[in-house]
Amino acid sequence: MARSSSSARRYADAAFAIALRDGTIEPWRRESAATAATLGEERLARVLANPAVPLASRAELVGVAVGASISRPVLNLVLLLLRRGRIDLLPRVAREFARLDDLRNGVVNATATSAAPLDPDEVRALTARLQRLTGGRVELTTNVDPSLLGGVVVRLGDRLIDGSVRGRLERLRSRLASGAL
Repeated sequence: MARSSSSARRYADAAFAIALRDGTIEPWRRESAATAATLGEERLARVLANPAVPLASRAELVGVAVGASISRPVLNLVLLLLRRGRIDLLPRVAREFARLDDLRNGVVNATATSAAPLDPDEVRALTARLQRLTGGRVELTTNVDPSLLGGVVVRLGDRLIDGSVRGRLERLRSRLASGAL
């Protein structure tokens, strides 16, 4: 997984550099996400990833599925991934590209997981708090996980802020087990 994640990051970095150079970041972002969604459809993805199907046939299938709706540079990236047997990386490349664009625009993506759904006021308050913490604009996604018992867990980039009841209980158990209390 780590290898494919770093591979996706390298492809996204290269694509982002090209898009930045050409001033086409928005079209790249939109087209790569749409292409990843289209080519990620289960049956199509299975055919594209199948080395028993000739490469020319798979490339033709890509052209039919998305060729008319995307620019040549994005199509070139898709075909490169296809030739290298890495077409499965396309969704991660698209997400990484979007992350790079968000980073360039000062947007931080965060995910808040709570035991119960957050109401709109709680979402606004949490977003405002995270924006003060980061000093940038925060795009917050919320999830529900009843196993948290209460509180909230926030993933902010590569940081994890665990304010859940379950997390507090686990930390208390560890301190008790280690004799730190």
